[in-house]
Amino acid sequence: MTQSVIPRPIAWVLTENETQGYNIAPFSYFTAISSAPPILMFSSGKKPDGERKDTFRNVVARKNMVIHIANTDLAYQVTKSAETLPYDESEFDHLDLSLVEFENSPLPRIKTAPVAFACELYQTQEIGETPMQLVFAKVNQIYINDEICELDDKARLTVDALKVDPLARLGGNEYADLSKKFKVARPK
Repeated sequence: MTQSVIPRPIAWVLTENETQGYNIAPFSYFTAISSAPPILMFSSGKKPDGERKDTFRNVVARKNMVIHIANTDLAYQVTKSAETLPYDESEFDHLDLSLVEFENSPLPRIKTAPVAFACELYQTQEIGETPMQLVFAKVNQIYINDEICELDDKARLTVDALKVDPLARLGGNEYADLSKKFKVARPK
């Protein structure tokens, strides 16, 4: 299934640990599910030892998270951040990433990620025989790098998908980028 439901966007989720350090982890079961209120959803499994993942633990305890859209330049860091570490050890100690203040957010954002959503926990839901935790995150603030935006002919802000260059998940160890975009008119 994961090799045929492709490409999948990746939620690169930053949370705060109990020890005041930060956790960052990728989730490719991820999508936007509502615009009013703005809600994103990602699904979190368990660690190899059966414990809940640190991201889920942190979100439930602290209610805040920043969901990043990583570009293809960040593929190594996104993959490396999936490594299973002890709870009190931060992925940021192993990655060359800079954090910057995220205005109106209690958490910082990754400086080089072109898009970031400051979110608060909306709700969780457990599903499946091998329980997965669905995390519903209400978006409170959005950061979009100016370099990926432009105004359309009606002076509306638009995001250029090719400039975002989002990292997309395929199966196994494979990722993809966007090589081109095209339009198809929707029926009226």
